[in-house]
Amino acid sequence: MTFRIAMVAACPFPARRGTPLRIERLADALQARGNEVEVVTYHLCDEPSSTGYPVHRIRGRTVVRSLPPGPTVRKLALYDPLLARLIRRILTARPFDVIHAHHFEGVITAHWARDAASPPLVYDAHTMLHSELPSYSSGIGADLSRRFGGLLDGRLPRLADHVVTVTDDIRDRLVQREGLDPSRVTTCMNGVELDYFASAAEARPLNSGRIIYTGTLAAYQGFDLLLEAFAKALAVRSDLRLVCAASSSFAPYEKRVRELGIRHAIELEADSFAKLPGRLAAAQVAVLPRTACDGIPQKLLNYMAAGKAIVASRGSAKTIEDGRTGLVVENDDAEAFAQAILRLCDDQELAAGLGRAARAHVEAHCSWDETARLCEEVYAGLILPAASRPASGDRAPVLQSATSFGDSPSSARSRPISSR
Repeated sequence: MTFRIAMVAACPFPARRGTPLRIERLADALQARGNEVEVVTYHLCDEPSSTGYPVHRIRGRTVVRSLPPGPTVRKLALYDPLLARLIRRILTARPFDVIHAHHFEGVITAHWARDAASPPLVYDAHTMLHSELPSYSSGIGADLSRRFGGLLDGRLPRLADHVVTVTDDIRDRLVQREGLDPSRVTTCMNGVELDYFASAAEARPLNSGRIIYTGTLAAYQGFDLLLEAFAKALAVRSDLRLVCAASSSFAPYEKRVRELGIRHAIELEADSFAKLPGRLAAAQVAVLPRTACDGIPQKLLNYMAAGKAIVASRGSAKTIEDGRTGLVVENDDAEAFAQAILRLCDDQELAAGLGRAARAHVEAHCSWDETARLCEEVYAGLILPAASRPASGDRAPVLQSATSFGDSPSSARSRPISSR
């Protein structure tokens, strides 16, 4: 079957972080499989880029400006109501088979926009809010955020006709603790660009003491833990270097690294996906200190696709088998993290073997095409009764849609959609 999908992205798009990256790669994969995808999103993006599908924006134009993760007054009071209005307008203008809404703001805005004639709604749950929301506050605010997040975890999935989750951890919590019907929750894990990182997997590290961390330096990433562990490792081996390819400012950590006496051993580089394969290729070890993560960090899959030896805290080591595809240390144990780094820097044969096994794992299990295929199964289950679903590989008859409007690519044209 092929489907016409309204993909809701209550976030900047495209952007190089978890939620918008999943949306972009999943939309690409669904389009490549013959489906018709239209993304409905904010007016913001990290950098302009063309897509193979229409992108509709709340202000009819694209503004290049970053927006930090997490809820803000501007998003909740302005952007999200505008997004809900745009979704309603698009749903009224032409038919869709399914609405695929990402993260909690996506499902809320899609729910606001629906009426009795709207297509089924799929909620793409990237994390659990009881653990995410507290990371944006502290003290009593964090406790209140945790409680409110737990309330939303139980309520929001019930706004949708089906829930897809990025990990089994999220699925299990929704079923076992929130009481969702298991038949209404499906795990569709992230994929990774295997070809893009192939050159990194084949390269030799620049030197055995080079360690890399990529992505945001937000507090929930556990970067403080990494700095403490690196200081301990540097005290044992003075030639170690920590490369931070960061998408946020290092300024909040300047005082701490100078107190630890490690500033001279840290190299700062601006985050760049274009440069990422080369940077990973040059490193001996890739690190992931985050201690709490219901979803799956995309950087972890990138590290694995690049064939890197990885040290990860248990809370974020979702696809790592300790001692086979990487080294896993207990959460908040800086000493154990330091020892794992030293072990991989000192044993190049072990590091290379773990990297090869990590690459083999994602080759076998982590493709965006597979993620898209699983989503198609969800769509089919919502649209067709079981007795009338086509066998695997069959295609349903298609209809022609109207030409799209909004911020569409120049190549936008009428494309097939499934019969309803």
